Amino acid sequence: MSKINIRSGNKADLPAVHQLVRELAIYEKEEASFTATLADYERDYEAQVFECLVAETEDKIVGMALYYLTYSTWKGRMLYLEDFVINEAWRKEGIGQRLFDALLVRAGELECRLVKWQVLDWNEPAIRFYEKNEAIIEKDWWNGKLFL
Repeated sequence: MSKINIRSGNKADLPAVHQLVRELAIYEKEEASFTATLADYERDYEAQVFECLVAETEDKIVGMALYYLTYSTWKGRMLYLEDFVINEAWRKEGIGQRLFDALLVRAGELECRLVKWQVLDWNEPAIRFYEKNEAIIEKDWWNGKLFL
């Protein structure tokens, strides 16, 4: 295995981050729903709408965690993990765990009391990963959304 470096993402990493999200959309059989452009990512990164962590080898980014700060009226500061992706060829190398651990460190740095995310009910590998990390997988809350 090549040496993997976990670090904060920067604007130059956004094309690779965008591509990893496309890979996730394909995995979830929802590529047609993936409409955010690289220009959207660049604009929103510059506006500090989100941050990301990346996992890189010597020559390319192979994983990422994209997140943002939000607020729980019951708990206080919360980090929301929007997407967490490891390139398929690099899975089962321990990169996901290292990236997830770095995300938890970042949440601590931001003084968050809670980290939240969504996982599809059929994504058993992801559910097992989160449960291994002692996450609570809620099954009693329903998601709501409106497209604008």
